[in-house]
Amino acid sequence: MKAVLLLGTLKKKDVSNTETLCEFLIGYLEKENIECSLIKLVDHNIFPGTYTNMGKGDEWPKILKQLEAADILIFATPIWWNVHSSEMQRAIERLDELHDEITDGKKSRFNGKVAGVVVTGDSDGAESLISNFGNFFNAIGLLFPPFSSLTVLSDKHAKNKNTPKNELLKHYKKEYGETAEKFVKQMVKYLK
Repeated sequence: MKAVLLLGTLKKKDVSNTETLCEFLIGYLEKENIECSLIKLVDHNIFPGTYTNMGKGDEWPKILKQLEAADILIFATPIWWNVHSSEMQRAIERLDELHDEITDGKKSRFNGKVAGVVVTGDSDGAESLISNFGNFFNAIGLLFPPFSSLTVLSDKHAKNKNTPKNELLKHYKKEYGETAEKFVKQMVKYLK
């Protein structure tokens, strides 16, 4: 099985809280022999638009091929003012053509795949963000199993904190290890 994590962090050079949480979750995915790849959207030249290919130099078509080859798709984002990041929004917009194909009567390119959500932020609306992703997954043909979200709402993520990565990982393991385990088991269960 293969999993692709789309990382919507805004941090190009620094390791973000969301990236650290993805690495934490990857550890649990790999325990189930799931091959994982992390795509940090901010590191790619993704043109704005709502079609699969927006022209020469657009890296989205290569990313979409990786998504199509995976069994598990995980959308990971920080919360900014109660919504996902602008990087994640661009990815969602670029997947719009897949929805158009379904409304035209074609089979979803994501048929048989499962999706999950990873969210970091403070106390600013993970539930509504997860419901928005659920609606989007439904529209493009992804299965969104129960308990397939991992949200960490912690003061350790505050903009001015700069909590060291090893401290975050220790905190995640203690407070969210059981949730991560259940997340992965749901992914595997609904693929069978």
